[in-house]
Amino acid sequence: MPERDSLEVDVLFVGAGPASLAGAIRLCQLAKEQNREISVMVIEKAGEIGYHGLSGAVMDPRGLTELIPDWKERGAPVESPVTSDALWFLTGGGKFAAPIVPPMMNNSGKYVTSLQKLTKWMGEQAEALGADVFPSFPGQELLWDGDRITGVRIGDKGVDKHGKPKANYEPGPDLFAKITVLGEGPRGTLAKQATARLNLEAGKEAQVYACGVKEIWQCAPGSVKAGSVIHTLGYPLPSETFGGGWIYGMAGDILDLGLVIGLDYKDPTTDPHNEFQRFKQHPAIRKMLEGAKLLRYGAKAIPEGGLFAMPCLSADGMMLVGDSGGFLNGMRLKGIHLAIKSGMMAAETAFEALAAEKSDAQSLSEYEDKFKKSWAFSELHAARNFHQGFAGGTLAGMLNVGLGMVTGGRGFGIKDRLAGEPGYERMQKAGYKPKESPRAVIDNVITFDKLTDVYNSGTMHDEDQPAHLHVADTTICASRCTVEYGNPCQYFCPAKVYEPMFEKKNGGVEGHLQINFTNCVHCKTCDIMDPYQIITWVPPQGGEGPVYTNM
Repeated sequence: MPERDSLEVDVLFVGAGPASLAGAIRLCQLAKEQNREISVMVIEKAGEIGYHGLSGAVMDPRGLTELIPDWKERGAPVESPVTSDALWFLTGGGKFAAPIVPPMMNNSGKYVTSLQKLTKWMGEQAEALGADVFPSFPGQELLWDGDRITGVRIGDKGVDKHGKPKANYEPGPDLFAKITVLGEGPRGTLAKQATARLNLEAGKEAQVYACGVKEIWQCAPGSVKAGSVIHTLGYPLPSETFGGGWIYGMAGDILDLGLVIGLDYKDPTTDPHNEFQRFKQHPAIRKMLEGAKLLRYGAKAIPEGGLFAMPCLSADGMMLVGDSGGFLNGMRLKGIHLAIKSGMMAAETAFEALAAEKSDAQSLSEYEDKFKKSWAFSELHAARNFHQGFAGGTLAGMLNVGLGMVTGGRGFGIKDRLAGEPGYERMQKAGYKPKESPRAVIDNVITFDKLTDVYNSGTMHDEDQPAHLHVADTTICASRCTVEYGNPCQYFCPAKVYEPMFEKKNGGVEGHLQINFTNCVHCKTCDIMDPYQIITWVPPQGGEGPVYTNM
């Protein structure tokens, strides 16, 4: 049996998104400026940097400009400056354009971009400065010394579905670090472990997520104006469900469109993929897709809870950045600039801690102090009660936004802080009688079923390995979930991973839960929205999962 290798570094960044890569770049910049030797490593579960990156995305350049002032001259891959803004209210068959785009959705001076392209470029910048950047390295578990985080164990390769080593077995190395920075995106595996053990969410509001489902389309030459930005409200979502759509014009006549659905809906049959297909059936959107060809599909969870739902951002030997720390402004529909800023602040804290030869909780708490003094905090403070205001529906949420604009973000909050609750707790049981959304008509031209879209995500997993979706007790799926909720996993998963094979027999429920883990697009929706919280998402073998080219 091969021995498990180990390696020691000064700072380990987990996840090669904009937050971790910005942190690696900033730390290397500081080391060069001060002529100090600091070993910096970035690990990423995807096969290549950027392959698991998915966002809208309209980027506020503030963070990138602060990190790399000459990013334009260096060829950062933005698609276009924003050239127009619109907000549409969609009805079943028509649309109404808002006469004025709300200030928080004014994108003048912003850029449409592909997160996959941007993170690939940032990875190259980090390597050029001396950071070691390794794809196909999934962080499987944290390494501890008491309650101090000392590094990360990488997942093993070559393990069969029964958990036994195959001929190509390769144990994942242990990466020890003086400081570990977790930037795994929303609902990160290691961040979840740290939060549970160290109680990082004590005194915080519950984090609430949304699921974003996205496609990019190749349209006819000259049909897409690069930089055009449209956001939508209304159809196909009922007023009680948070969410909305986007349609962005990219370079090369690429149309980037998607739908965000809050993972705090009431109806257990809510199906983000189906709602997105219905979204495309709207006459105003269908017209844009005439003669176009689908290129890519994907889905991702989005942390929407805001400032008061952010966990404690540091602990002994560890910091949280980007989506793992809740750095997203739901009101502005933006997070890339905040992720970059969070990585920079974590890097500056790490640099100072290493200089003092300390990396304990007290030393790393300087990260939170930096955050509270930054423009990132000011921005998130102004949006602190945004999502919580939508608990009473779309109209209530819009009223809360309007009040927040004149009260500095207070909105409905009497004590400056609206309470939140985990999204899965809002799901109603079988007695709830929703007005069922119609199923999209699948024509394989504009609309597609889940398996076709899984193919278009490029996702690949070796079938002969342990499932990376762990259900703690499948008897709950049969004995309780079938009766109480009607197995919502079959709806909320945008990749048809879960197939409940249950039927009522002999006064009970018989059958099993089929888990098609090879379909998974790594969105984490199941981990978030399962009403019993018995699903745990962990990374599969390194390099596997979706291939989000140009997403």
